[in-house]
Formats: sequence, C-alpha cells, structure tokens
Amino acid sequence: MMMTVVVVLVVSGALLLGALWGIYGKLPRILEGFLIALAGGALIYSLISELIEPSIVQSSLGTAMIAVAVGAIAFTALDYWVDEKWGSDNGGGLLAAITLDGIPENLALGVALIGAGAPEVAALAGSIFLSNLPEAAGGAKEMSEGGRSKKKIFLLWAATAALLSAAAIIGNVALAGVPDHVLAIIRCLAAGAVVASLATEVFPKAYQEDHHLSGIATVLGLVLAYLLGSIAGG
Repeated sequence: MMMTVVVVLVVSGALLLGALWGIYGKLPRILEGFLIALAGGALIYSLISELIEPSIVQSSLGTAMIAVAVGAIAFTALDYWVDEKWGSDNGGGLLAAITLDGIPENLALGVALIGAGAPEVAALAGSIFLSNLPEAAGGAKEMSEGGRSKKKIFLLWAATAALLSAAAIIGNVALAGVPDHVLAIIRCLAAGAVVASLATEVFPKAYQEDHHLSGIATVLGLVLAYLLGSIAGG
C-alpha cells in the first residue's frame, strides 16, 4: 500500500507542478510543444509494454484488442461531449479532458500496482507524470489568460489531482481480488482510452506549439522510455 501512495503522490503531483508552471512560469512555445510530444511518445511505449502486452498473455490477443478498441470508443464519445459542452480550445475543456483521460489512466495505474515489480510501476508512473505535467501547464495557462484568479485555478487543479489520486487508490484496493483475465480487460480498456486521448488532446497540442519537431520529440520520448524500461528490467 505504501508503494501505491508514493506513486499516486508522484503522478498527481505532476498536475500541481504543471498548474504552477502554467500560472507563473514561462516557456517558449517550441519548447513546450517539444516536451508535450516527448511525454506522449514515452506514454505510448509504457501503455504497450506495461498494460497491453501483459494483458495479451493473461487473456488473449482478440480479447485485448477488443478491449482497447472499446476503451478508445468510450473516451472518444466522452471527449466529444466535453467539446460540445465546454469547447476544445479553452482551459476548462482541457481540464475536463484530462479528468476523463486521467480516471481510466489512474485506475489502470492502481491495477498495475497489483503484484507488479518496482521497475514496471516506475516506468508507467514516470510516463504518466511526464504526460500530466505539460498538459496541466497548458490548461492552467489558458485559464489564467482567460482572466480567472490564480488561486482559483490552482485549487481547481488541486481538486482534479485529488480525484485522480482517488481513482488510482480505488483501482488498487477495490480490484485486488479480481481474476487476472478480468484485470487484463480493465488494463486494455484504460490503455485504449489513453491512446485515444493522446491522439485527440496531446499530439495535436504538441503539433500546434511546435509542428517542426513534434514528430522527432515523440520518437525520442518512445526511445527514452524503452531505454529506461530496459535498464530497469535488466
């Protein structure tokens, strides 16, 4: 349980650090886009290696692929609803998208902690941390530019971090006795949702900020995640 708490604090802390970065910090648009794409590439590798591949072993290729597709479809439907309600080009919309993305992501993180070794958990948690940080920074920055008070913006992101922390803890505690093949389906559902969120929320923003180097940054993120995973596992 202690590992769960530590990992949750690290991952959710990225939202708080990102919010502070967006409210008070300043980065060139090119660097911001590069970092977002880098984080997205790292998360792609971790989703495949820590969620999808183990799930195929525990269930089957067909079951895993169907679950990934269902997760992507569910997220896309929710994301469409968010865009219709809040709009896709404002901080509130990004906050809602991160919450919808983060709930299955953190549930999966909690599930991944069940019986997992420290290297595997560290790889997934690190990738989620890198993904959350620039996303939160971008959302908080847009909200700040919209005229909201800095205190209210930070409290809003703090509440989001608390919600996502609860999701990870619930995933770890409530699903501890679930059979492996059921956990495999849950992991793949979450993985599909996160991949869809990368395609609709993360990479478009990275391309908007830095369309020249976003592709290279994505590949670098994937390669770095692979190297870190290899070192941790080897």
